[in-house]
Amino acid sequence: MHPAINIAVKAARRAGQIINRASNDLDSLKVASKQPNDFVTEVDKAAEAAIIETLVDAYPAYGILAEESGASPAKTGDGEYQWIIDPLDGTTNFIHGLPQYAISIALARGNVLEHAVVFDPNRNELFTASKGGGAFLNDRRIRVSKRIRLGEALIGTGFPYREFDKIDLYLAIFKELAQKTAGQRRPGAASLDLAYVACGRYDGFWEFGLAPWDMAAGALLIAEAGGLVSDLRGEANYLETGNIVAGTPKVFLPLLKLIEEKLPESVRG
Repeated sequence: MHPAINIAVKAARRAGQIINRASNDLDSLKVASKQPNDFVTEVDKAAEAAIIETLVDAYPAYGILAEESGASPAKTGDGEYQWIIDPLDGTTNFIHGLPQYAISIALARGNVLEHAVVFDPNRNELFTASKGGGAFLNDRRIRVSKRIRLGEALIGTGFPYREFDKIDLYLAIFKELAQKTAGQRRPGAASLDLAYVACGRYDGFWEFGLAPWDMAAGALLIAEAGGLVSDLRGEANYLETGNIVAGTPKVFLPLLKLIEEKLPESVRG
């Protein structure tokens, strides 16, 4: 395992301990609202601080892009490496005691995702990937499912709560897919949804209005597990646009085609 993955795993497990301890006393949790339907807790902040401390201790020259503290440039060098961190993806689930949330950490070199960790502290499931090195769940190699027909596919998704202006478009696509797939699921933690595509639990995934830290690690997991990932126009700009489509090679293409056919010209990828 690459040294950067080892450090990211250490950071994720440290954050997981903080989150697990806090989950035993949710009634005392201090919750603030960043915007409608977008919450932050003291646990998010503590977990993020622990992750950043662990990563910076090992790689002080690398930049940071984190959900709660934002971006900080690399201290030395050309700044080409950046950690992309979501300390608690699925905060709303966590607040309500719904055990569907994860820690997501990715390392990018320029615009290329190099390493990824998604850790589910409830199930003790650790997803890891390195570019060119495959994807793993608890050290077991994983692949996307072998499903080839959209009509038989189970698709993950998420409501565009950050972009309410796209609700009508989202619902139109959702309705179409409801008739042309085996089903859609919306558990509420995009990093885990993407990891589930990588290990074959889902056959595809789509969502609007995500942040880079929601997608980075999960996207690399899928790519290294043999799947395909793009924005809504079939391009590789999902980290910039916040819109993502992913799936097995055979499911991805009809899923993307259906979505593209619904898009107005005004919607970027």
